[in-house]
Amino acid sequence: MKNKAPKKPDEYRYLKTKLLRRAALVVAVTAAGMLFLYSSLISGLVGSGVITDTVVGALEVVLGDYKTAAAVYQTVFREYRGLTFLLGVLFIALIALSLYVRSFVKYFKDINRGIDVLLREDDAEVQLLPELEAVEKKLNAAKRSLRDRKRALEDAEQRKNDLIMYLAHDLKTPLASVIGYLELLRDEQRIAPELREHYLSVTLDKAQRLEDLINEFFEITRFNLSHIELQYGDIDLVRLLEQLVYEFGPLFREKGFTCALRLPESLPLRCDADKLQRVFDNLLRNAVLYGKEGTEIAVSARAEEGFAVVEVVNRGDDIPPEKLNRLFEQFYRLDAARSSRTGGAGLGLAIAKQIVELHSGRIEARSEGGVTAFTVRLPIVRKS
Repeated sequence: MKNKAPKKPDEYRYLKTKLLRRAALVVAVTAAGMLFLYSSLISGLVGSGVITDTVVGALEVVLGDYKTAAAVYQTVFREYRGLTFLLGVLFIALIALSLYVRSFVKYFKDINRGIDVLLREDDAEVQLLPELEAVEKKLNAAKRSLRDRKRALEDAEQRKNDLIMYLAHDLKTPLASVIGYLELLRDEQRIAPELREHYLSVTLDKAQRLEDLINEFFEITRFNLSHIELQYGDIDLVRLLEQLVYEFGPLFREKGFTCALRLPESLPLRCDADKLQRVFDNLLRNAVLYGKEGTEIAVSARAEEGFAVVEVVNRGDDIPPEKLNRLFEQFYRLDAARSSRTGGAGLGLAIAKQIVELHSGRIEARSEGGVTAFTVRLPIVRKS
């Protein structure tokens, strides 16, 4: 037998109690007024003289003559007691209803003032009536959340603008080299074949660098304008990782890295293979970019409590805790002083995190003792 979840305390208990008391007071006053009218007009037991003198006096003021006022009172009010009583009851009920509605309107006005404070772009807290404490807390939480999101967006926008400035600056260097070498090849007709080959090789390298920089601009645009959608399929995660490591082989050898694979024979997974390939591509590229040349990059995978767990580990300088927490932010680059010649657009890990979370997974980073590790946890069975 399943245990029932503990019942949450009623956040609006004070408000409901106060409204109930107010309703009871309005009903009691209305009933007393109706009883007084009945006793005075119908049975004539209580206060009939007071009511008669009051009504006749009012009519005398309007008509200007006491006898005429008394005659009107006798004709209208005494002869039609039942109708007068019903009109009196209706009048009392309308007054009581008006007073009760005003109590509700007061709360709506107070909440409306709170929403105005919520929409203001300042640090002022929302303050409501004591019985609306629960609403006050939620409005203040919403304001803090909106404020934090706005600041995060402003920070991301600033980082993006800085990055674009860096990329625009870095475009000039390879472009100037390409133009310079091409002009040299055009103007110098008698260049040795070996030197011509060298100039062409350098020009090609610079042109490829230009292509990389332009691709980074497109990456920024795609991240801002597109929405990542997943196309699920059944794959073997081990085969995907092996293929990726094989493709990185030339880059590993160029930088002097060795790669250690610690994988099971098979690890079936339902996922979007293309998107996950991008995640692990980013992690391996990061390991090459920030790892110490000549060291080992380790890639491992295992099944653990219904999750596929993949780790990419490299050796190098420790990442400070304050930077480690920001690695997955948009446009954040670990070394702000590093030019875009070696760093990317600062989107790789942000996109990786988004893809992993769309798979209902989690990605984490840790760095200590000269070892940096990225851990990706993905549910083996897709959550519905």
